[in-house]
Amino acid sequence: MYEITKEFKFSAGHFLNGLPETHQCSRQHGHNYLIEVCLRSDRLNEVGFIVDYGDLADFKQIIDSEYDHRNLNDFLDFNPTAENLAQKFFAIAMNLPWGNDLSSITVKETDGTSAVYYE
Repeated sequence: MYEITKEFKFSAGHFLNGLPETHQCSRQHGHNYLIEVCLRSDRLNEVGFIVDYGDLADFKQIIDSEYDHRNLNDFLDFNPTAENLAQKFFAIAMNLPWGNDLSSITVKETDGTSAVYYE
């Protein structure tokens, strides 16, 4: 089995609903998010790749155009936790040409925190 990962970055603001007023995440704040896309396959293409890293640019384009420097609460229909974002980005990636090899999506809000979604 082979596995590759690629990281993508974006910055965005949000707040989380359902928390006490005194909780820091209930107030508007922002993160420099890091998203890690993990692909896994038992076969390689004729070049020796699962997928050429350059072919993941379609995912980066979606992140840049729809999420970067936005307030996530303004357009998402769910509470923008790292866990929910990981599931959302997984669903987006599954619809891309390389989605059949998708293993997991990790969303990091800080260097020390992350959430992973996989099926």
